[in-house]
This record gives sequence, structure tokens and C-alpha cells, in this order.
Amino acid sequence: MLDTTMLLTVVIGLMIAGFAGYLFYLQRKNQREENQDQKGSVQLRLQAYERLALLTDRIALPNLISRLGNPDVSASEMQFLLSKHIKDEFDYNISQQIYVSPEVWNAIRNLKEHNLSIIHQVGSTVSSLAPASTLNRAILEYLMQDPKSGLHEIVSEALSYEAKKIL
Repeated sequence: MLDTTMLLTVVIGLMIAGFAGYLFYLQRKNQREENQDQKGSVQLRLQAYERLALLTDRIALPNLISRLGNPDVSASEMQFLLSKHIKDEFDYNISQQIYVSPEVWNAIRNLKEHNLSIIHQVGSTVSSLAPASTLNRAILEYLMQDPKSGLHEIVSEALSYEAKKIL
């Protein structure tokens, strides 16, 4: 009888130890999975910041003008090309907003709207039949006089700052 009680105590003790070990194993497994998920999330967020930094650079008006500068088109055609390119770049990257802070996304959106506004504002002062170079020169001159012309640099700095915070 004493041996049966002792055997039962040992078996129950082993079952409790086994159950506790199994719970410990599950906890560690869940922690590893959470760490992997967090690493994946950080990677996605960093990629979003990289893509938005590239977007910011690509829609900066001086860069856009140098990339799209076509002397064979009219000012109105160039105005259309510049606007379309900005909108297309923005639309292509719109999904990245879910990975960045609302402040950064608003800055990106404001940069887009600011650049489109400049293109249309300056474009309205240039004859639509003038060569594209006339519009391009007028936009660059406007940017040199506008204190907000460095907006793309400010947005780039904000992107860089936020990306460094998540590292």
C-alpha cells in the first residue's frame, strides 16, 4: 500500500513537471514567434521609409525637371508631364502610409500638393506654346525665391529621423 501511494505520488509529480515543462516550451515558442513578427514588422517599416525617401527625391522639382526635361515639347505638355509624374509616383507609393506615422505621411502628401501647386501657378504665367525649357526655367527661378522651396529636404530629414527611431 505504501508502495502504491509512493508510486502514485511520483507519477503525479512527473505529470505536473511534464505539464509545467510543456507550458514553458509553449511560452518560449510564442516569444520566438513574436520576436520574428516584430523583426518582420520593423523590416517592413524600414522599407516603407526607404521607398518614401525615394519618392521624396523623385518628386523634388529640380530632380524631376532634370529627369523629364524634354526640349521638344511645349510648356503646357511639360506642365502635364510634371504633374502626371508626381501623381503617378505618389499613387504608386500610397500603400506605404500604413507603415509610417501620420505626421510623416501628411508631410509627403503636403510635398506632393505643394509641388503640384507650384507647377500650376508658374505654368499659368508661361505661354502654353512656349518651349518646355521656358517653364522649367521659370519653375527653378520660382524655387530659388520661395522660402519653402526646400520642403523636399525637410520631408527627407523627417523620414530619416523617424527611420532612425525604429532602428
